[in-house]
Amino acid sequence: RYASGLRETAGIADVAAPQPSEDGKAALVRIIPATDPESDASLALVGRLRADGGQAAGLSEVADVDVGGATAQIRDFNGLISGDLWKVFAFVLICSYLVLLVVLRSVLLPLKAVLMNLLSIAAAYGILVAIFQWGWLDGITGFESLGYINAITPPLLLAIVFGLSMDYEVFLLSRIRERYDATGDNRQAVSEGLAASAKVITSAAVIMVAVFGTFALTGVPQIKEIGVGLAVAIALDATIVRLILVPATMDLMGSWNWWLPAWLDRILPHADFERAPEREEDRATAAA
Repeated sequence: RYASGLRETAGIADVAAPQPSEDGKAALVRIIPATDPESDASLALVGRLRADGGQAAGLSEVADVDVGGATAQIRDFNGLISGDLWKVFAFVLICSYLVLLVVLRSVLLPLKAVLMNLLSIAAAYGILVAIFQWGWLDGITGFESLGYINAITPPLLLAIVFGLSMDYEVFLLSRIRERYDATGDNRQAVSEGLAASAKVITSAAVIMVAVFGTFALTGVPQIKEIGVGLAVAIALDATIVRLILVPATMDLMGSWNWWLPAWLDRILPHADFERAPEREEDRATAAA
C-alpha cells in the first residue's frame, strides 16, 4: 500500500517492489526521483517523505518509516554544512582581524581588509550562482548547469580565497606602512607602497588564476565550480580590489588609517616582522 502511494507522489519517477527482510519485520522500498539526485527538487522530496513518515498510507502508527539513500545523505550533509557555515565565517573573520590588529597596529585597517576580502568572495559567489545555478552560460561554453551549487564549494572557497586575499593585503599594507613610518605622509605612503607591491601582487595572481583556471576545464562539476570560483575571486581581488579600491579607501581615510587608542597600544604585543625605517624628517633632524 505504501509503495502504491509512492508511485502517485509528485517527483517520483519509479518505485520498485518492496523487499521484505528475512524476519518479515522490515521492508525496503527503492524509489527513483524524477530529477537529478542532488537537485533541489530531489532534496525537497526527501524532506516531504520524512515529514510524512508513512501517514498518508496509514503506517505511522504501526511502523517507522526511515528515508535513506544517496539523496538523503546529500540532504543531511548539506544541512550540516549550512548549519555550521556561520562558525567558519566567524572564526576566519575574527582571527584575521586580530592578527592584522597586532601586525598593523591599527583599528580600522584590519576592518577594511576584512571587508575588502569579503567583497572578493561575495563577487565569486555571485558569479558561481549565475553560471552553475542559473545557467547563464549554458549553450555558450558547451557546459550544462545542474541548477545547484555543491554544498562544500562555499566554505572551501571562503577559506582558500580569504587566505590568499589576506596574503596580498598584508603584503600591500606592509609596504604602505613602511613608507608611512618613513615619511609620515599618508597619501605618499599609499602611492609608494602601491608602486612597490603592484607588480608582485599581479604576478602572483596571474600564476594562481592560471593554476585554478585549469580546474575549470575538467568534466567534474564540483571541481569545475571550485576552479571557476577561485580563479574569478583571485582575479578580482588582485586587480579591482587590491590595486584600486584599497588604495582609494586608504587615501580617503587619511590619518584614520593609523588610528589606535593609547590604551590599546599599551596592551597589544609588538609583532613587527620587519624593522620599520626611521622617518625621513627624523633622520634629517638627527643629522642637523
